[in-house]
Amino acid sequence: MDIFEKIAKNMGPLGQHQKWSHGYFSFPKLEGEIAPHMNFRGKEHLVWSLNNYLGLANHPEVRAVDAQAALDYGMAYPMGARMMSGNSNHHEELEKSLAEFTGFEDAFLLNFGYQGILSAIDALVDRNDVIVYDAESHACIIDGVRLHMGKRYVYLHNDMESLEKQLQRATKLAETTGGGILVITEGVFGMSGAQGKLKEIVALKEKYSFRILIDDAHGFGTMGKTGSGAHEEQDVVKGIDVYFGTFAKSMAGIGAFIASNEEITNFLRYNMRSQTFAKSLPMPMVIGLKKRLEMLRTKPELKAKLWEIATALQSGLKAKGFNIGTTNSVVTPVFLKGELSEATAITMDLRENYGIFCSIVIYPVIPKGLIMLRLIPTAMHTLEDVDRTLSAFSEVRDKLEKGYYKDKKEATV
Repeated sequence: MDIFEKIAKNMGPLGQHQKWSHGYFSFPKLEGEIAPHMNFRGKEHLVWSLNNYLGLANHPEVRAVDAQAALDYGMAYPMGARMMSGNSNHHEELEKSLAEFTGFEDAFLLNFGYQGILSAIDALVDRNDVIVYDAESHACIIDGVRLHMGKRYVYLHNDMESLEKQLQRATKLAETTGGGILVITEGVFGMSGAQGKLKEIVALKEKYSFRILIDDAHGFGTMGKTGSGAHEEQDVVKGIDVYFGTFAKSMAGIGAFIASNEEITNFLRYNMRSQTFAKSLPMPMVIGLKKRLEMLRTKPELKAKLWEIATALQSGLKAKGFNIGTTNSVVTPVFLKGELSEATAITMDLRENYGIFCSIVIYPVIPKGLIMLRLIPTAMHTLEDVDRTLSAFSEVRDKLEKGYYKDKKEATV
C-alpha cells in the first residue's frame, strides 16, 4: 500500500469530520497577571486548557526576572552541552533547590519533559531488566518503554492486583536474566486526574524487589502540603526511587528534572543521550525557573487559590449530575455519552456560542461512545468563570441528550 494511502486510511472518521480552523488564539498583552482568556477571531474566550496551574505564566515578578536575565545574558548563553561548556552556578543552584524541595539527595536538569523521561527510561534499564508500567501512562513513558530492548509488562490502570501479577512474572524473568525491575507510574494521570496509587505500590516492595520511577508532571506544584508533589501528598517520599517533574505545568516554563540519590543522578548526567548531546538550558530560562520555584515555595496562597477554583468546579459539576470520573487532583474530566461527530460539534458550540475553550478527548484515548471534556483549573480563574462554565455545560448536555448535535457531522475546530 502506498504510504499516502496508508495515512489516509488510518485517519478514519477523525480525518473526515475534523478540520483545522482558519484562525488562531492570541494572548492579550498584560502588564499584570495573565487571565485565563485568549482571543480567537477577534472574540475573547474563557480557556480551561492552559498549563498554568499557579498563574505564574505572566506574573509581574516572574516577568521582571525573565526580562532582566535575558538582558544580562541573552538567549544563547551558555553555549554548549552541560558536560562541555554549558554548565553554570545557576544550573547547579536550581538543581540543589529542586532536590531539597522534592525531598531527594540530588536533581538533574532536563531540557524538555517528553524527551527527558523517554531518555531517562532508556538509560536506567538494559536488555536484562524488566519494565512494569501502568496501562494509562503518558505517551512519553510509552515511547520510552518502546526503546527498551528487554521485556516489559503492562498492568491495568491503578489495579494493584494486576500489578502484583505482572511483578510475579517480572520477578521470575529477572531471576533468569540477572536483571532488575523498574515500575513506572504517574503521580497524577493527566487525563483522568486520578493519582497513581503510590502508597500501595511502595508497600509491594516488602514482597518484591523493584525500583519505582514516577512521572509527576501534574502533581509537582499542585499536590502535597508544600506542593512538592503526589509523593508528598501520599507520604511516600522515601519510597520513591526516581522522581520526574516538569516545568511546563505549575512552573509555566520549559524543561524538566529528575530527582533521586546522587549516584543515580550522576549516572544519568553521563548516560542520558537526550541531555549528553544537547545544548544546555539557556540562562534566562534557568534564572527564571529559580524565581518560579521560589514563588512556588514561598507563596502557598497560589496553590490554595488553585484548589479553591478546582473544588468549586468539581463540586459544581457533581451537583449538576455530571460524571467527573475518579479524579482526586485538580485535573477535571467531564464525561458525556456521544459519538465523534457530536464531540466535534460540542467543541464548536462551546467555542463559538458560549465563548469557552477546553480540550476534548475521544476514542481511542477513552472508550467508544464517550466524550471527555478536559478542564484545567488555574489560580487565575475566578468563581465567576466557574459559574459561567457550569451554566454552559448544562445547556450543552441538554442539547446533546435531545439529539441537537446528531446531524452536525462537519465541524471546524
